[in-house]
Amino acid sequence: MISNSISKHMAQMNPSLIREIFKAAQKENLISFAAGSPSAEEFPVSELSEAAERVFSAQGTTALSYGVTEGYQPLRQWITDALCREQICSEGDDVIVISGGQQALDFTAKCLIDEGDTVLVEAPTFLNALNTFRTYGARLAGVPMDEEGMDMDALEQALQKEPRVKFIYTIPNFQNPMGVTMSAARRSQLYALAEQYDVMILEDDPYGKLRYSGEPVAAVKTLDQGKRVIYTSSFSKIIAPGIRVAYLCAPKELMAKMVVAKQCVDVHTNMLSQLLVYDYLTHYDLEEHVRVCCEHYREKRDAMLAAVERAFPAEVSVTRPEGGLFLWVTLPEGYSGMEFYQHVVEAGVAPVPGAPFFADNMPDDRGMRLNFSVPSIRQIEEGIARMGGELRKFIQ
Repeated sequence: MISNSISKHMAQMNPSLIREIFKAAQKENLISFAAGSPSAEEFPVSELSEAAERVFSAQGTTALSYGVTEGYQPLRQWITDALCREQICSEGDDVIVISGGQQALDFTAKCLIDEGDTVLVEAPTFLNALNTFRTYGARLAGVPMDEEGMDMDALEQALQKEPRVKFIYTIPNFQNPMGVTMSAARRSQLYALAEQYDVMILEDDPYGKLRYSGEPVAAVKTLDQGKRVIYTSSFSKIIAPGIRVAYLCAPKELMAKMVVAKQCVDVHTNMLSQLLVYDYLTHYDLEEHVRVCCEHYREKRDAMLAAVERAFPAEVSVTRPEGGLFLWVTLPEGYSGMEFYQHVVEAGVAPVPGAPFFADNMPDDRGMRLNFSVPSIRQIEEGIARMGGELRKFIQ
């Protein structure tokens, strides 16, 4: 039997609930709030088409050849310069180009986790991060969240109580799935606690450029005097997710091991994608493109929040994100988001139930994640109205 041959790590793994919901959400007339991506309407298709013509005309053999593991050097330098301007990358750090932000989670886990080590995560947090850490035998301990991000008192208690903590995983900007942003004060506390308890921090920042209101907050990595912060971001949310080009900034000693980890996985990030991204960055105005994206997403966020105000019962709470792609719905005590999902799908709307976003030590079934970047404003208004009607029937 094949099942008897599957490794212990993979035997306990199941397909991503989000991916399964996303497939189900393709049904005709079903309004999906399940996406985790930017809107296809914002993809710079014509610009990347022009970039492809230039790349194949001038660098066709480079695009189709093997490259160095660390990444296409001009692109790697562009990223390094941009991170240095933001004081994210500094002396003692190194930068590599990776195949999507998911690789940063995998390489961090592969290089730092031994069987039975603990990873402290936000509760809730990115589902694929939980699954990645589990595949390396990590214990996952959730730390509760509020509107300012991870609760620092709870984090310190976890650092004192949990055995063999290797690193803290955080998405500080417009967090997936809650949409909240960690305050500057808490970022300082987070770094101070990591120093005090001698643990690493993995700072995952795929949404940081997608800010629609409020003031930017400096990355945790800018505080990194002790070289204990691993920073990762991506072009997926600001150019296009299918190109699978992201980057990782980490202390050089650790990065040397991550390069070896990458050589074992894919040798190097797709050369054509790297050249396309570099050509786009050097021929077009990325900041203007992001500004236009933010304008459109701001309208959709505001439309969703206004629709929620009109349609949802007062007992249901909703986060008010300053950017990113998501907001988070919390049902009253005693009600199940997974059970409500079954009801609301029948009404033609697909949110993402919140339970899978939590580590095992903090089960919570009251939440749901809603994406506002992909659906149209008409779909947002109609979908939220349907959800509101179902919620009023569901909550008695």
